[in-house]
Amino acid sequence: MWIDLIALYSAVGWIIRLSMIFVVLHRRFTPGTSLAWLGIVFLHPYIGLLLFQLVGERSLGPGRIARQQKIMEHYRNAPFATPPQETDLARDLGATSASMACLAQKTGKMPLVWGNQIDFLDNSTEMVDRLIADIGSATSEVHLLYYIFSTDQTGRKVADALIAASQRGVTCRVLVDAFASREMFRYQDLSHALSQKGVQVVAALPRAPFRRRDLRDHRKLAVIDNRIAFAGSQNLINADYGGKRGAPWYDLTGRITGPVVQEFATTFVENWAFETDQMLAVAAPNFPTAPCGNAVQVVPTGPIGTGDSYRRILLGAIQAARQELVLTTPYFVPDEPTLVSLTMAADRGVNVKLILPKVCDQFLAGAAGRAQYADLLHTGVSIYLYKPGLIHTKSVTVDRHIGLFGSANLDMRSFYLNFELSVLLYSEDGVGKLRAIQEKYLGESDQLSGQTWAQRPASARYVDAAVCLVSPLL
Repeated sequence: MWIDLIALYSAVGWIIRLSMIFVVLHRRFTPGTSLAWLGIVFLHPYIGLLLFQLVGERSLGPGRIARQQKIMEHYRNAPFATPPQETDLARDLGATSASMACLAQKTGKMPLVWGNQIDFLDNSTEMVDRLIADIGSATSEVHLLYYIFSTDQTGRKVADALIAASQRGVTCRVLVDAFASREMFRYQDLSHALSQKGVQVVAALPRAPFRRRDLRDHRKLAVIDNRIAFAGSQNLINADYGGKRGAPWYDLTGRITGPVVQEFATTFVENWAFETDQMLAVAAPNFPTAPCGNAVQVVPTGPIGTGDSYRRILLGAIQAARQELVLTTPYFVPDEPTLVSLTMAADRGVNVKLILPKVCDQFLAGAAGRAQYADLLHTGVSIYLYKPGLIHTKSVTVDRHIGLFGSANLDMRSFYLNFELSVLLYSEDGVGKLRAIQEKYLGESDQLSGQTWAQRPASARYVDAAVCLVSPLL
């Protein structure tokens, strides 16, 4: 009997292995991701199949993708049908910035917009206070889209502001990621209190019981009265993130006013329509045609097509650099093209500075990133480890002429799985403010030397190298 059970166990294992070859190939992952999945499945088919069911499904499904694309066409095609021409942008911004703006428009389907004001908030308490103050002055609509809406002190303060706004007649809509904000719905405490007071609360990307998708709505966005937008990396949660490793977290949010707020408003109503089927009205944009104020561009990305990847924007920025490239990210899990782009930038004389947390809250992501340090240092990339806490800011500056910030990390999740929101800056004022914050981060970091890194214990090097083997799955 035992021999029969062992034979059955082995036979089913081989059926799983062979079947998963076709499943993985059908999903059309990147070669590295495909090999990683097949390696895990062939090593242990039962564990591999379970992991794939939990985190391997990376598609919205053809029906949802078609619906998302239809929603985007409805909201973006007509209002943004006559964007600035590249020749005009080159005249106003320079050839490099113009090319970047055109690439971003092809990716996010939204044009560069002049005439905006941006202020950066790099203090968590200050950002929450400003958001609450603006909600307090709202007269028509408050739209919030956040990855994490916590039930802690910060979350409840924002909830109280929403309830007060709703009670005075302001329409308040809240869209939060179903997984990351699950505590909000688990006991129906905060979500119920908001709904009872007239605030509309919806979970984004809820998981079906028998179909697990490892997808997240990672965006952080607030739009108030279609005149003020908050976008960046900060969630609605205390800065210690519940006592996570590496805390406190240091975030960056841009408070933006001007005509580009219409692009942020469009992003929210698209997300809302995708989850609720409610096609909210959004005012037609009135974009300035002459250069004035800050030039800003909104770039929403997500797993709805091969051309919508945040990686496309990041690689464009890296390849555009000629003198200086500064990047900050909490999670550094690059794929091969990103690593090659960074090393090529250093090879052509670009001063590449990578600012990462000294202590990462996620062991696997931290180890996979550390496995790349030696090669990057050898090619001339400077690595700075941020000391005060976990740097959660996601930002890029290129030659002090182009700036990028938002919700996207430098990892596989942001490249391929998450719905992300990035903001591009092209004017001296906005880029200068972003670069000044990066300079402050550099002053609070330790520069890593190649000699010091080479002296690490062999055990640490082997652990990092082993984790790096599965980095395509992180």
